[in-house]
Amino acid sequence: MELSRFEKGLKKLSEVDGHVGEHVIESLNDIAPDLGKYIIEFAFGDIYCRENLNLQEREIITLSSLLTLGGCENQLEVHINGALNVGITPQKIIEVFIQCIPYTGFPRVLNAVGVAKKIFKLRNLGVEKTIV
Repeated sequence: MELSRFEKGLKKLSEVDGHVGEHVIESLNDIAPDLGKYIIEFAFGDIYCRENLNLQEREIITLSSLLTLGGCENQLEVHINGALNVGITPQKIIEVFIQCIPYTGFPRVLNAVGVAKKIFKLRNLGVEKTIV
């Protein structure tokens, strides 16, 4: 039997974001349950389940997009965790952020790095400093 959009999305959400993603959805239950349903069905059931990009590529695009928008630190927190969950290293996450400097500027990159630092500390992950 084929899974519904909701079931596929919930499975993919769990795979990428784990408990952090589930917490986001639960936090919407008392105020905007339909929003949680849309996130699961559309973002994770439709978009994240498409072929041609793997989960690491999807998370790199998501991190870059959220950084570029600015003011998305809560969502960056979820997706930095997601990026780590799908095997992206802390070093690569920081490199993705550095790549955004010429296009979005230092303030947004610094905000994203601040969020990453918080997540890395919570997960007991260090980032090797690279001197070029």
